[in-house]
Amino acid sequence: MNIQVVRPRELGDSERARWRELQKADRSLDNPFLSVEFAVAMDRLRDYVRVAVISDSGGIRGFFPYERHSFGIGKPLGGFLTTCHGLIAAPDLKLDAKALLRACRLSVFDFDHLVAGQPTFAEYESDVRPAPVMDFTSGFEAWIEQVKANSPKNLKTVRYKERKMGREQGELRLEWASPDPEVLRTLLAWKSDQYQRTGRVDRFAQPWIVELTDMMHAENSSDFAGVLTMLYAGDVPVAGHFGLRTATTLVGWFPAYDTEYARYSPGIVHHLQMAEAAANAGLHMVDMGKGGKEYKDWLKSGVLYVAEGRVSRPSASAAVHWMGRTPFNKARTIVMDRPSLYKAADRVLKGFGRVRTSMQRQEPSNAVTQEPTGAR
Repeated sequence: MNIQVVRPRELGDSERARWRELQKADRSLDNPFLSVEFAVAMDRLRDYVRVAVISDSGGIRGFFPYERHSFGIGKPLGGFLTTCHGLIAAPDLKLDAKALLRACRLSVFDFDHLVAGQPTFAEYESDVRPAPVMDFTSGFEAWIEQVKANSPKNLKTVRYKERKMGREQGELRLEWASPDPEVLRTLLAWKSDQYQRTGRVDRFAQPWIVELTDMMHAENSSDFAGVLTMLYAGDVPVAGHFGLRTATTLVGWFPAYDTEYARYSPGIVHHLQMAEAAANAGLHMVDMGKGGKEYKDWLKSGVLYVAEGRVSRPSASAAVHWMGRTPFNKARTIVMDRPSLYKAADRVLKGFGRVRTSMQRQEPSNAVTQEPTGAR
């Protein structure tokens, strides 16, 4: 087996076509974060993006996109931004994982959203987690019946708020696949505000992430596209989402809403309408990603599985990396496993966000402040 490491931008048309062919042949790889278009976009913005092209006498057998950081530390493509990673290859391809790392000049590869069960990495999986999905393969009506079965009370309450918002704020309409960059700016401003209110790191304070989002929004092919949806009450935007899709799967990425309309639960209202629009557009699934949000359990009609784990070769940098990461990963798993701990952690972060917001408001009026990147 031959392994050649290149930049994604260096892949030729035939190699990109082979990548798409392998991805389409395996349903577990039907995720836009595994698409060649995403790898090429990341390569334009980050110098440490690489892809291992795996071949034998019969031709290309697979692709392994990754990030190579200092001291040979390997990370999944997109890192904390993405919800799926792994080998793009035939389901039965099994490589020596440590030999793959050696060819990629990596001392360690740490993963937490790997496609579960890939033969190359299966023995290194330390935990496997469900990722809830909205499955429309039996039609939208079958999905909404499953949502009703999951929680009749929740569905009734959201439908009531949906009607109430329409009466009080103007007729509701959902725009699917909006091409308008100003609509995207609105959504990202809401998302930045949400990160700050809830004590999280504002991803859109990093210019390269804003640029990546803009690049993805401009993508629009049959196999890969950025999809911006926005829910309006009258002519006023109230909730939206930006995600990526393949030909059949939309992945949840950046949902947000205007807090002025929080009493109507616009985020969930938007998700219900977005689901119907996705099904009408011919998509089979919305992948909501793993995580501790209660609404995902309510809206799900199936699950996919992603794995956490670590592959390393003997080295000082791998040992240091293990000491730094393992306690954090275990603590995170414990919190995500227990709803009471997750809610407590969420309350602490929101409290921190309120304090941070209050301090920002108390700054002298003549102080120079930096506008959030996503609020341009």
